[in-house]
Amino acid sequence: MLNLITLRPLEEIDQGILEELRRRLGETFSCPVEIKPQTTELARAYDSSRKQYLSTTLLSTIGASEKGEKALGIVDVDLYVPGLNFVFGEANMGSGVAIISLFRLRQEHYALPPNKELFLERAVKEAIHELGHTYGLGHCDDGKCIMYFSNSLMDTDRKQAAFCPKCQQILER
Repeated sequence: MLNLITLRPLEEIDQGILEELRRRLGETFSCPVEIKPQTTELARAYDSSRKQYLSTTLLSTIGASEKGEKALGIVDVDLYVPGLNFVFGEANMGSGVAIISLFRLRQEHYALPPNKELFLERAVKEAIHELGHTYGLGHCDDGKCIMYFSNSLMDTDRKQAAFCPKCQQILER
C-alpha cells in the first residue's frame, strides 16, 4: 500500500519497543518499516518553566530522506504544544514526519503498577495515529477509529489500533 516508514528514536529507546512498533506498523500500513536511530539535541526543545519539551521543535529535526518515506521520531520525554497541557505526539502532514512520546503511556506515570502489554498497545496506537496524519488523514469522529483525537489515555485505550472504514478508504486512495 505505502512505500517506507522509518522509525527514528531521538534518544535511547528500548529495542523491544522499537521491534514491536516495526512489526505492528508494517502490518498496519503494508510496507517495510526500518529503524534508523537519529541523534538529536533534545535540550534545545526543553522549556524549563513547563518542564516539558516542545514537540514542534523536535519534529523539525526529523527528516524523511527518501521519496515516499514517512519518518516517525520516538522520544521518552514529556511533550507539549502551545495551548495544550501535553501531547502524545504530533505530525506534519506536508513533510511526512511525525513524533510520539512514550512518557505518558506507561502506567507507572500515574502511580499504577507496570503493564507492558498495555504500554506497547498504547505506543502502537499513538504511532499509527500520527503516521495516519502524515498520509493526509485528519481526526475522525468515530471514537473507535485510530484517528480519533486522544485527549486522555482513556481515549487512547478506548479506540482500536485500526482505521474505521471511512479512514481506511481515504488512506487507500
